[in-house]
Amino acid sequence: MESIRVGLVADPAAPTDIARRMTDLSPVDGSGAWDITVVSQPFTTGSEEVATAMGRLQHQARQHDWDYVVGLTELPLHDHEGNHLVVESDPDGRTAVLSLPALGGLRMHARARRAVRSLVDAMAGPKTDDEHRVALSQPRGRPRVLLGMVLANRPWLLVPGLKSALVAALATGAVATINSTVWLLADSLAWWRLVVATVVSVILVVAWLVIDGELWDRPDDDSPQARERSRMYNASTLVTLMVGVSICYVALYLVNLAWAFFVLEPGLMGSYLHAQLGYGDFFVLAWFVASAATVGGGLGSGLESDEAIRAAAYSKREEDRRGRLARDQPSR
Repeated sequence: MESIRVGLVADPAAPTDIARRMTDLSPVDGSGAWDITVVSQPFTTGSEEVATAMGRLQHQARQHDWDYVVGLTELPLHDHEGNHLVVESDPDGRTAVLSLPALGGLRMHARARRAVRSLVDAMAGPKTDDEHRVALSQPRGRPRVLLGMVLANRPWLLVPGLKSALVAALATGAVATINSTVWLLADSLAWWRLVVATVVSVILVVAWLVIDGELWDRPDDDSPQARERSRMYNASTLVTLMVGVSICYVALYLVNLAWAFFVLEPGLMGSYLHAQLGYGDFFVLAWFVASAATVGGGLGSGLESDEAIRAAAYSKREEDRRGRLARDQPSR
């Protein structure tokens, strides 16, 4: 039996990585075989209108002589009622599109594999009158898609992107840890002031990164769809940056704590402060120093590279997709 030719068209970066792990997919019942080809292309550029994305996928299918084509995108897709879409399929056109963020972000590879296998099986099987669109309900749809978008942004990748800021913060913290004035300030602060200092320091750095990297997305027009898209983009960017900066903060705290234990003695600090101090006070000192150094390091340095910006913001990756699509257009 001749194998079925299946095309997987994936947005660049994470969707392409996921798609390339699916080349071994086969029908659920084990009958026949699938010849799977992966193409990395920004087919969703400027097209959260699903019909436009489906049309581009069908064009790809005709170009490559595929029997079926499935698109994998990192963008949140919507139907005409504003619901977030998980899947849209056109069995007659042998085309389907899968929005990866709508899967929720957790166990993404396994969920995507199951979804793609089900889509191809459904399109290759007998035609039915089943619904060809899977949408998330409004109350739970937005948080699930937002989680998927944040995980698609891979906030942990922001840490190496903030290398210069982290090095500056470490240097600031190393000097501040052995400063007697800092000891006095740390000893005089109540716990709630330290909490406020932590929150404010993280927020200040996030705000600076948004401004410095021009990460804030603005709607293309006044339509509700454009405004909702910008809200989701900006929410995912802010959460991604908060997570990334918080990881840096924790790392900075641990390094400062280790440095304090290495170079300081409670008796020495106590003699300067005229107080009885113990090793437990080093945890408070490292906490205060981490907040001060986060602000100093974060505001003293921008993002290390454009890669960090693209990892944090959907709007920047959308610009990349548009540029790539424009470069590919003349060759068609």
